[in-house]
Amino acid sequence: MPDRLLKFSFSNAGTTQHVQKTGCQGTAEVGLLCTGGQARSRGDHGAGKGSDIHDYGTVLKFLNGNRHVVVAGSSNSPRHSKVKIFAPNIEQRDVVDHLKGSPTEEKRNVLVESARLARGNIQDLAELKVGEFDAVIFPGGFGVAKNLCSWAVDGKNCTVNEHVNSTLQAFHSAKKPIGLCCISPVLAAKIFPGCEVTVGQDKNVDGRFPDAETASAIAELGCKHICKNVNESHVDKANKIVTTCAFMCKAPLHEIFDGIGTMVQEVLKLA
Repeated sequence: MPDRLLKFSFSNAGTTQHVQKTGCQGTAEVGLLCTGGQARSRGDHGAGKGSDIHDYGTVLKFLNGNRHVVVAGSSNSPRHSKVKIFAPNIEQRDVVDHLKGSPTEEKRNVLVESARLARGNIQDLAELKVGEFDAVIFPGGFGVAKNLCSWAVDGKNCTVNEHVNSTLQAFHSAKKPIGLCCISPVLAAKIFPGCEVTVGQDKNVDGRFPDAETASAIAELGCKHICKNVNESHVDKANKIVTTCAFMCKAPLHEIFDGIGTMVQEVLKLA
């Protein structure tokens, strides 16, 4: 596809990133969705409020460093990326004092907080036009479960933010690939009954998967949970949904990074 313009969009617990590629040596413009300030998706979930900085940075690394990724049907020529970042213009569910590990009475805005990760170069998610993208990727972080939906409080009975819902529905209807990591796969499970996703294992194997019950909740929503190791991803070819568990597993960072890398590569192959 030497003359094909490829565009990718990725969402972080509050940020959306859009990647655009022209030809084999073109530029990729990526949209990243952020969910607020830094958070961690493992350990004490109560301490997290936004995008996981490791998920966010790793997705960016693999998208911006995709000159080493071979996309099916293309040459091995290097590719470059530009990034556009989006976040929903909504109030955070809560604000966490990370020194004390507890919520505060302070109020903050997801878009404003996400601007710190984006270094100010960010747009309201409502402005994202699906027609300008070929794919969307949602990095993880507990902000997904707090700000993009209410999974942190309501579990499988959660509601999904209207702009997040409409964005995912639009990509799915257009048969454009969707990438999700960490807790983000629950968004697909909630919106697309019957889809296949992974959040790692459905049992707390060796204490590495403390949130294994999430897999059961996904199954209760009528979706199929696929057990995968942390360094792997799963591709639901019918729905063009690619997922990896990331920090849903207590694993060394390099294993988590490998899993996110495979997710990004599989999304690019489907685009």
